[in-house]
This record gives sequence, C-alpha cells and structure tokens, in this order.
Amino acid sequence: MAIQWDVHLDTLGLFCPMPIIKTSKKIKELAVGQVLQVVSDDEGIKKDMPAWCETTGHEYLGLEEEVNGNTIHYKTYVRKTK
Repeated sequence: MAIQWDVHLDTLGLFCPMPIIKTSKKIKELAVGQVLQVVSDDEGIKKDMPAWCETTGHEYLGLEEEVNGNTIHYKTYVRKTK
C-alpha cells in the first residue's frame, strides 16, 4: 500500500548529508501533520532518515524502494509533528 504524501522533495544525485539538509529545510515549509516524500538514490538515506526523525521528533513513516534502470530510488516518508 502506497503512503499518501502532501509534498515531494527530489534529492536524486545528491549524497550524504545533502538529502537530510534539504529535508530539514523543506519540512519547515509544511504544516503540522503534512507528509513529505523524499526521493533519493543515496542508499545512506535508509539509515539517515530514521535517525534524523528520531533526533528532530518528526514521525518516520517508512521507506519504499523502486528499481529504475540500473539504480534504486529510495522513497522515504516523514510526517511533520511540530
């Protein structure tokens, strides 16, 4: 089942720590309760996003992996909580 999201953030081609930095900036634009979908091709996001959510208090909703040619796109979902 796909996770419903409100705002999309494309971080394809960016590597640690840029996807998290961009997520941190983007989440500030959202209203409490909105869900941000972050798409990355950096495998590090699988550990970085849950860790960032734990540190900041936002809710980590999960991760989907999508094979796109020779690369994997990681779609992570975060709900703004404050």
